[in-house]
Amino acid sequence: MRIATIMLTAAATLMVAGSALAAADVSDVSFIQASRCRGIASVTAADTTDLDAWLKAASRSRDSSVIAKAADAQDAGRREAKTTNAERKARLAVELSGPCQAFKG
Repeated sequence: MRIATIMLTAAATLMVAGSALAAADVSDVSFIQASRCRGIASVTAADTTDLDAWLKAASRSRDSSVIAKAADAQDAGRREAKTTNAERKARLAVELSGPCQAFKG
């Protein structure tokens, strides 16, 4: 019984480490795009829990200049999402339901 518990704990630890390594393999461009998605989602009242976790894991190995660009992209996404233009809102909704889904869970 004790061996099974140890093996399950080791497997869980490896799964967590594997997901952290997968986030570290993300390109800077993808990280910046995910930040833009976070900005858009924050205005549209979409659930950002998965996106926040993804960004947190992916930010650990980022250079400060990439972090700054990601913050700029998030601010730009937030500003763009505050539009009253129906066409732009539709385009942003498509972006949230399409490319931004890649950064969840």
